[in-house]
Amino acid sequence: MSTAGHLTLRTAGLLVIPPVLWAGNAVVGRLVNESIPPLTLNFFRWLLAFVFLLPLAWPVLRASSALWGHWKRFTLLGLLAVGAYNSFQYLALQTSTPINVTLVASSTPIFMLLMGTVFFGQRATSRQWMGAALSILGVLLVLSRGDWDTLVQVQLVIGDVYVLCATAAWAWYSWLLSQPKDPPDIRTNWAQYLLAQMGFGLVWAGGFTWVEWSVQPREIVWSAGMVGALVFVAIGPSLLAYRSWGLGVQRVGPSTAAFFANLTPLFAALLSSVMLGELPKIYHLLAFVLIVGGIVVSSSRRPTS
Repeated sequence: MSTAGHLTLRTAGLLVIPPVLWAGNAVVGRLVNESIPPLTLNFFRWLLAFVFLLPLAWPVLRASSALWGHWKRFTLLGLLAVGAYNSFQYLALQTSTPINVTLVASSTPIFMLLMGTVFFGQRATSRQWMGAALSILGVLLVLSRGDWDTLVQVQLVIGDVYVLCATAAWAWYSWLLSQPKDPPDIRTNWAQYLLAQMGFGLVWAGGFTWVEWSVQPREIVWSAGMVGALVFVAIGPSLLAYRSWGLGVQRVGPSTAAFFANLTPLFAALLSSVMLGELPKIYHLLAFVLIVGGIVVSSSRRPTS
């Protein structure tokens, strides 16, 4: 059974990095959805990230590496993080609106708490459930733009089902990261650990892309903007975000880390505001207070006598 450490300012800083980059990923994915199929985008994203990381971590792929004795675990990690999670996200952006996607994704802390309780023997505390409620309330405030009547008009589509699948995959992946079952020499080397997941994940992503092109082939519209988008999603939301998330999960556990994921819609809203030349609204500040309040409440410990 894994134990979660205390949330420090440094760890909190690490866990803020992924939602910032994932917010940018959602915006970029939406911008290029007419130029490249979603599963193909996911494959190229991770292929490029693999190439960037290879010079730092290539020894993990040698025949003598401890990786091959744990290939089943890394096959599962690669499926959940590289193959399934990101594929479902990009699929969702084809058919669902950003407000629906972020609304459904705000269930991440609930998935984390339930999965930890049912499958990993980690009983959720009342503070964690209270923190989840505050965090989700903050997300709802962002999505409603301060007008709760907006949420009544939300209509679920198939893209929202994809988001649920992505959220479940991410919760499972995060809990697996917290279990110390990897070879120590690989787990302590972040580049090799991530490259090992990418290698197996690319097999899954490549298979999904082959199915996509077999069912409905589409032309890829190449441009400087497309190349720039691929470089961004390969370096930011992939290498930097996954590195930061992995460290954060190892330090405080997936249940606490999950609350930081709910900062993503807030950053997405702020990013959209900047791109549109609009100033942040008062509800952005209130939402930030609620989400951070959820993080503080969920990660606080009961005083010991």
